[in-house]
Amino acid sequence: MNTSAPLRIAPLENKSDLDRFVKVPAAILGSDPQWISPLLLERKLHLGAKTNPWFQHARWKGWVAYRGDTPVGRISAQIDYLHLERYEDATGFFGMLDAEDNPETFAALIGAAEAWLRSEGVTRVRGPLSLSINDEVGLLVDGFDTPPVFMMGHAKPYYGAHIERCGYTKSKDMLAYMISPDFPEPKVMGRLLRSSKQPVRVRPLDTKRFDEEMATLRDIFNDAWADNWGFVPFTEAEFKDLGHSLRVLISPELIQIAEVDGKPAAFIAALPNVNEVIRGFKGKLAPFNWVKLLWNLKVRFPKSSRVPLMGVRRSFHNTPLGPGLAFLVIDAVRHHLVARGVQQVELSWILEDNDGMRNIIETIGGRDYKRYRVYEKHLS
Repeated sequence: MNTSAPLRIAPLENKSDLDRFVKVPAAILGSDPQWISPLLLERKLHLGAKTNPWFQHARWKGWVAYRGDTPVGRISAQIDYLHLERYEDATGFFGMLDAEDNPETFAALIGAAEAWLRSEGVTRVRGPLSLSINDEVGLLVDGFDTPPVFMMGHAKPYYGAHIERCGYTKSKDMLAYMISPDFPEPKVMGRLLRSSKQPVRVRPLDTKRFDEEMATLRDIFNDAWADNWGFVPFTEAEFKDLGHSLRVLISPELIQIAEVDGKPAAFIAALPNVNEVIRGFKGKLAPFNWVKLLWNLKVRFPKSSRVPLMGVRRSFHNTPLGPGLAFLVIDAVRHHLVARGVQQVELSWILEDNDGMRNIIETIGGRDYKRYRVYEKHLS
């Protein structure tokens, strides 16, 4: 690459531009032994207005940075109208930021995103989010020495410094915890559950009532997370789309629901770490990687897993039963993971100031091993 070639920033205008956009990370991160290329088809579907129901309440714009004809960076900017409706804070977002180690490139990409957001009435920018608060969130700022698990981002250490040079400061940090699923049961959790006079039971997802179960999980999640920083609820269409993915990826016993007095009160979903399987695919599924993927997910099963979805209804948050319910669903799903040979489980992401959940995870032996940061900047 000619590093002295002039830099130009080009907006995405057609499918060829989108193809280049989704391939930029390979050019930037491909030499990093810890980076795992996401599936390119999945990334294109994620960015498609017809294939991602998030676009029913949001829109985005993307740019690629070039030196000569060589892509050297990319960025997205997006506006989520559900966020604006909920918070009325004139906030827009940037995401999917990957670029060469050059302050000029970062400044030009971020400048393009800011200019578009400013033209749309945005006065504060947060990011990176790729694309929403319910997708990949934050920039990796600690934990570069291990590969990312499924649906978690990766970066090079220089990213943060270049973003900060553009006037961005920390808004919130999120943690990823790693834990062995064969942990011993903490005595305190048993005492919490025995102190409750309400009957509690835990059960797996009922696939015969799949749509109804998905609606239940969405209701618990949206209630449980409603007071969390930056929260935007899943729409019915978004969670239905997520349900289709879950149905393909996991067995029903890897989704556990806790009921109190017969009413759903908490749940957990554990995913196989797809990244463990697709390492070496170079983002491609054809011609035989489809078979490898399905074999490793349905028969062999990865040695690692991730818990991306978990929630306890707010009515239990400040009660002794609240942490007990969290432990119950964790305990129920981890036995199935152990039976499948899983050795490590990531619980992510956890807000740095979510002391309640952090205490639960650390009580059962979890250690925070990665940190992700969301930055923000007020536009003048």
